[in-house]
Amino acid sequence: MRKLSAFTQVSLDGYFSGPDDDISWAHKSNDDKEWNEFVSNNASGGGALMFGRITYDLMASYWPTPMAAKNMPVVAEHMNKLPKIVFSKKMKQAAWSNTTLVKGDIIAAVRKMKKESGPDIVILGSGTIVAQLTQAGLIDAYQIVVNPVVLGEGRTAFEGIKDIAELKLTKTRTFGNGNVLLCYESAA
Repeated sequence: MRKLSAFTQVSLDGYFSGPDDDISWAHKSNDDKEWNEFVSNNASGGGALMFGRITYDLMASYWPTPMAAKNMPVVAEHMNKLPKIVFSKKMKQAAWSNTTLVKGDIIAAVRKMKKESGPDIVILGSGTIVAQLTQAGLIDAYQIVVNPVVLGEGRTAFEGIKDIAELKLTKTRTFGNGNVLLCYESAA
């Protein structure tokens, strides 16, 4: 069975995006060698990437560009070659390389994907999807990076959760740039 993980960055006050869906605060300068190594190693881990439409559009507008290849060549290479899944009821087609567009019931689609053979899947950002799949008990592990910034308002990664999702902490790591990685698995 394929494992489904969620990777998201949040502010100290718990928002994954600020006003107007701004996520620029999560993309600091590239002067922290340890953080850059972590990001590169994470991107090199393989698997399939999963997105909602908004996150997909943001990623697809950056990673295939010469700027991405210059700024973060290892990450850009992996982001472009890995298989990608985007959930959208409105998109007509997904143009970014190796992308499968899925319309319809996300819960049923992910249940089916998890039973199929293939690489593990990582959700990047995509708070609405994270909340839906957490509520359905389909996410096996979470990597949450807490950034040392307070936004005051925005959207949380678990907006709309109705039932308590019990998690157990499996790992922590602190970076020189002030980011803190928290790894959790489902306690169920």
